[in-house]
Amino acid sequence: GGSALRVNVNLSPTQLHHPGLVADTVRVLEASGLAPGALCLEVTESALIGADDELLEPLRRLAALGVDIALDDFGTGYSNLANLRRLPVSVLKLDRSFTQGMQQQPANPVDVKIVQGIVALAHSLELAVTVEGVETGVQAAQLRELGCDTAQGWYYARPGSPDRIHALSLSDAVPTPS
Repeated sequence: GGSALRVNVNLSPTQLHHPGLVADTVRVLEASGLAPGALCLEVTESALIGADDELLEPLRRLAALGVDIALDDFGTGYSNLANLRRLPVSVLKLDRSFTQGMQQQPANPVDVKIVQGIVALAHSLELAVTVEGVETGVQAAQLRELGCDTAQGWYYARPGSPDRIHALSLSDAVPTPS
């Protein structure tokens, strides 16, 4: 009765190189009934350093099916912005190191400007921005104000067993903006 389920899955470098990645993903989508657009595969930026077209082809095929591909831990490694034009990503996922500076009040102005710049760049490239490590309502509000599309962190829910998913309600964790 609520909003559609969205599943994010981290891909390890080994999984990224697996020859059955596309077929296995399609099989799981069909078996589960999950729409491709409800799946986001997260690949760390470091796993794609130096990636050639052969390595990127499975990700491109999955993206063509409607699966979102997220560039995880963006901004913490060897960020090469030129890579953004060749990677089949639809989401930039900012590392929690950027949100840690927003825990204190006033927030670290450098962190705020970095997030603001990354959000502007991502949106100009028609990419969504997810931010990790949100622990307070103040952070959540500030990141929302900066234009971040989605967020994750302890503010929304603590880690727990899978049977807790049904009991969680985002409306319980996130105050409605006034």
